[in-house]
Amino acid sequence: MTPAKIFLALGLALFLTSVVFGKEPSWTGPVVKRGTDRVVTQATPIENRPYRPFHFYGNTVRRIHYRGQVLPRPKDAIQGATAFVTER
Repeated sequence: MTPAKIFLALGLALFLTSVVFGKEPSWTGPVVKRGTDRVVTQATPIENRPYRPFHFYGNTVRRIHYRGQVLPRPKDAIQGATAFVTER
């Protein structure tokens, strides 16, 4: 393979990865949703819901969907703790 073909293949792979996986949702603090917020969350597909502390199943589904991996990154623990502490 020539260097140009390798570069083209890598560029195409990066493009497809960004299109397929897209931008991950952010973190939200409330562990238990109530009222209208709960109704909206339940109507949203699980892949599009925000990450939430202690929601192991949903967070795992989102990690698999967006990253293709099950295990959280160290950054996830920090963001989850921050979201939990700064709960709105």
